[in-house]
Amino acid sequence: MSACLAIGRSCVTRWMLCCFLVLLSAGGRADEPLKKASFIPLWFPQAQFAGYYLALEKGIYRRHGIDLTIIDGGSQRPPAEYLRDGRADFAALWLTTALQRRSQGLALVNIAQVVQQSSMLLLAIKSSGINTLADMAGQKVGLWGGDFDIPPRAAFDRNGVQVNVVHQSATVNLFLRGGVAVTSAMSYNEYHTIVNSGVNPDELTVFPLKDHGANFPEDGLYALQQTVQRDPQLVDAFVRASLEGWDYAFAHPDEAIDVVLRVMRKARLPANRMHQQWMLSRLQDVMRPAGNGGEAGVLSRQDYQAVTSELQRTGLVRDVVDYDAFVRRPAPGPSRP
Repeated sequence: MSACLAIGRSCVTRWMLCCFLVLLSAGGRADEPLKKASFIPLWFPQAQFAGYYLALEKGIYRRHGIDLTIIDGGSQRPPAEYLRDGRADFAALWLTTALQRRSQGLALVNIAQVVQQSSMLLLAIKSSGINTLADMAGQKVGLWGGDFDIPPRAAFDRNGVQVNVVHQSATVNLFLRGGVAVTSAMSYNEYHTIVNSGVNPDELTVFPLKDHGANFPEDGLYALQQTVQRDPQLVDAFVRASLEGWDYAFAHPDEAIDVVLRVMRKARLPANRMHQQWMLSRLQDVMRPAGNGGEAGVLSRQDYQAVTSELQRTGLVRDVVDYDAFVRRPAPGPSRP
């Protein structure tokens, strides 16, 4: 009897040891508490942020030691202001926005560059006679306000084109009704909306900004410099978990869209599966572009220098910091804080 008990205790001991080792392999001690953190995307919930929703849904952030809250973004919730006021620890921002805010004194640090090239387009109806960027001179051009008009303004300045800027809302209705000759669009979003409204692709003239001197990397992850200095392990863990969430989303697109639609409905937003599927597939193209020799998730020195030079040339940004002061690469080793 005692021998049986001894064997039983031995099995239990081995089982407990295995569980302990599994917990250690997740990046930290079994009794290590999760760290609370918050993240705000740069817009309303949609597949543009699928990787973060999947990292939360699948417990990836928790496995990396983070109890994360994702704050719904939107037009009335500027991510840079949420960082500045301490209402969020991490935020998604366009590179141009981050550079502009940094030049204005907000100590932002790029902790990951998720979207590696520009997705922004200018669209015109071919029958309007607008076939080149120069043809837009004097025309009504719809531009989003705030941070999102920097890339097109840089493209116009570079090409010596002066347009009649009309404020563009979150929809493309003004363009569809003929209120503007040219509209702003993202390749993964508004372009698809316009095509699905009944405009055939061959009726459109498409101007990718990346082909007109404004190939500015877009969605990046940012934190304040003080956050990076105070808890670098938390920052690294957040980056690794987020990128892992994107890997999962691209590997399981149907599940990813299910999660995105659930988040959108919870936020009481119109949710269209086909459109969100388009968005996710197009995002993969710009997050992992073919022929890009850069490191995944890292803003390259070359891209940083190209964008800062162009923004300084056009006067959209005055002072910029050195690349090494602006960009943080995750430290090697376990990421659990």
